[in-house]
Amino acid sequence: MSPDNRVAICPGSYDPVTNGHLDIIKRASHLFDEVIVAVVNLPIRKAKTLFSAEERVAFIDHATAHLDNVTVEPFSVLTVEFARSHGAKAIIRGLRAISDFEYELELNQLNAAQAPEVESIYLMASPQYSFIRSSGVKELATFRGAIEDMVPAEVAAALKERLGR
Repeated sequence: MSPDNRVAICPGSYDPVTNGHLDIIKRASHLFDEVIVAVVNLPIRKAKTLFSAEERVAFIDHATAHLDNVTVEPFSVLTVEFARSHGAKAIIRGLRAISDFEYELELNQLNAAQAPEVESIYLMASPQYSFIRSSGVKELATFRGAIEDMVPAEVAAALKERLGR
């Protein structure tokens, strides 16, 4: 990797990946030479994930296959350590609504204290995705709601199989 390469990571649990996540990843891929989608192996904020890290990586790999500068990897260390180990100078995060801001501000301050050389960059959700969140998609799938416009087709099928009542 050349020192001039602009590398960013897009960390998250992606349980499951939504079209909103994919929109942020795609937009980040236009801004950076390389984007690494970092899939949290065991998220702290969630008791247990619905899909394994391997399944989540595979869903994102498939959905981003057309983006030549995007790769997907699981990780189990501090986000900033993952960024450093991959030569990334930026952490890309999406913001949907004002309700995301407080959490993201705190996270930004914690990351900056650990690695001031790694910048956090926030991309605003596109309007058509601003209401989509993974937990909401899972709830809809549990009650057989329409989720086809919110997640990739293979994710919708997997959700229906795993959660459909």
